[in-house]
Amino acid sequence: MDEPIARTRTVPPPAGTWTDLPPAAGAVVMATGILSVGLHLDGSEVLSRVLLCLAALVWLLLGWDFGARLLRSRRRWLADADTPPGLTAVAATTIMGVRVALLGWSAFAGVLLALAVVLWAVLLTAVLRHLRRHMPGAVFLICVATQALAVLAATLAPVGGDWLAWAGLVAFGLGLLLYVDALARFDFGQIARGAGDQWVAGGALAISALATSKLLASAVWSGSASTALRTATLVLLALDLVWYVVLLCSELLRPRLRYDVRRWATVFPLGMTAVASLSASAATGIAWLGTLGSVLLWVAALAWLLTLCGLLRALVARAVPPLGQ
Repeated sequence: MDEPIARTRTVPPPAGTWTDLPPAAGAVVMATGILSVGLHLDGSEVLSRVLLCLAALVWLLLGWDFGARLLRSRRRWLADADTPPGLTAVAATTIMGVRVALLGWSAFAGVLLALAVVLWAVLLTAVLRHLRRHMPGAVFLICVATQALAVLAATLAPVGGDWLAWAGLVAFGLGLLLYVDALARFDFGQIARGAGDQWVAGGALAISALATSKLLASAVWSGSASTALRTATLVLLALDLVWYVVLLCSELLRPRLRYDVRRWATVFPLGMTAVASLSASAATGIAWLGTLGSVLLWVAALAWLLTLCGLLRALVARAVPPLGQ
């Protein structure tokens, strides 16, 4: 039996450097960015823009780190690139693209989509070659990264052309296939003992539902195609909510309160479920989904705040040595 892969394989950086961010740190941008999108959809524009600025700052920091590793520490970059958490670079970039597209910056969002496609092609190829059985929840990032491309392509379709809607549909279909593959490799024991990324099992369905809701909103589809997208949106969202309940019950039965960077991979699915519900409500005309999305959005905001506090405490503990040392 293959041994569970529960941590990212990396080559340690030199002691004392700041460029020791694990690939999973991209989940910080994913969580903060999707919460910014949700707050925009819910009408809290000022708070949404504050979070957008924070997400952009972290995205730039991670981008600098990504480039520095590629140029100066190729061995470490390659070691990180073949693990699923490396795909957070793709998802983070596309979520930033979705948020700036909502500001009307379509050209910039298009540049981010092109960048994300290149990253996706390189990183997904490396990750797929190294997948194993009995993997943690990060394995679902192969689906998340692909569906994130579908979401941004569908978001830009009204201004970029119908071909983007078709490209988004292809990415959506591929994302579903990758979800099935990830599900077959997932260690279901992670539901009870995972450090946070087990939530991506549901988050991948949430972003799939968001992709179909964005495609449904496009004028490209009509008749049976529109009906199929509407049905897919509701089915995927329902499955995501089932995962939400299962994972929440597991957290209540076996609390895991210690901070871990993978907790940002908990916040992201919480926020994505809220955004998918809000988007599905607008696309399907089912009003109560909007109410549900608003409630879940503030649950995600609370989780984001608690996780941020955990991060700050961890940074302080790392910076200030215990007395007597």
